[in-house]
Amino acid sequence: MPHLNRTRAEALMAAAELDALILLSPESFRYATGAEPGVATMWRRAGAVAVLVPADARLPETAVASDLFAPAFRAQSPIADLRETPIWVETADLRGVDPALPAPAAFAAAWATEGRAPGFARPTTFDAADCWRHLAAALAERGLARARVGIEMAAISAADWPGLAAALPGAELVDGSTVIGRLKMVKGAEEIALLRQAVTLAETGIAAVRAAIAPGVSRAALSQAWAAAIAANRGSAPLTGAWDYISVGPDPWGAGGVVEPGALVKVDVGTVMAGYTSDSGRTFVLGAPTAAQAALFAALEAGFAAGLACLTPGTPLAEVHRATTAAIRAAGFPGFSRGHFGHSLGTGPGSEDWPFIAADSTEVLEPGMVMAFECPCYVTGLGGMIIEDQILVTPDGPAPMNHLPRGLQVV
Repeated sequence: MPHLNRTRAEALMAAAELDALILLSPESFRYATGAEPGVATMWRRAGAVAVLVPADARLPETAVASDLFAPAFRAQSPIADLRETPIWVETADLRGVDPALPAPAAFAAAWATEGRAPGFARPTTFDAADCWRHLAAALAERGLARARVGIEMAAISAADWPGLAAALPGAELVDGSTVIGRLKMVKGAEEIALLRQAVTLAETGIAAVRAAIAPGVSRAALSQAWAAAIAANRGSAPLTGAWDYISVGPDPWGAGGVVEPGALVKVDVGTVMAGYTSDSGRTFVLGAPTAAQAALFAALEAGFAAGLACLTPGTPLAEVHRATTAAIRAAGFPGFSRGHFGHSLGTGPGSEDWPFIAADSTEVLEPGMVMAFECPCYVTGLGGMIIEDQILVTPDGPAPMNHLPRGLQVV
């Protein structure tokens, strides 16, 4: 099912003085339609898929997708107005065709039934012009041909832009990326449930890594322990991926490393449920930490406590960054500087979604946001360390979804 909230979309578009939004990225397509975007999006070129969302919630949405994925779309999405574009993959549907016909005649009949015109030819991959043509027609049908339309410009390249602009000559096209980001940053109940399921499974993997830490164990072996725990505990969860950034020993950037006395093990991991990724992290040390390790981690703990207290509705993300930075500096590291202390979670191509907990953020926390709040530091010669929780912002304040202890865990 789609996760896009039309009521919220209507309010955000009204505030931005937009008459409609056009979503172009495969992640936004899935978010708005509830359907898979299909293989034509593998090149991440605009025009493989699109969704038109009018500001007036009484007007229906339009989706554009490939002919190959049209049947799946109709099974997965409640959006009735689907417009198909051909891609390179040849197909035919012989259901309903007389089985006694010779194969050439049967295929000709099937293609005629689907409305294939004489001279039809499939493109090398896909033709974005087909998508732009459908969007132009849908806008015109809704009386929006000369409207102010927000485009997901973060998902269209300079190479693809002229085609879209030429297809919509009467519309005022503006950047709608921020409006789309604000739509996505507040999660619905189903999205929150997926993120909670993802972090719960991830914590079983973190616990397995902790149990595997022992002298002589390699970073690769710890990564294998993580993956094995996820596979063993996934059950019927809609797991669509898993990732790990585990470091061992004094080199926080290396792909190698072996556990030795005093070695830090930084575990920054996530699982992906139906496209929604978790993100959380814990730090372990074999034996007693050094004085430098303990001092730095204590400062990160102070920063985490200060920032966590700020994760309340109405608080600017810039203020969370300021409070976190100030606490770490006051704890003995006055030169400490980090660009952001976390991010939203969702279905982006990576594990970090906009908005960020950053000094230059203009966004304000709202109930329903799910943030990965982190205080990491990576020191060559000392090791990597992180405290990271997945936080649901509620009307009453921050509600961490993690349950494992945050402190520096001595193994």
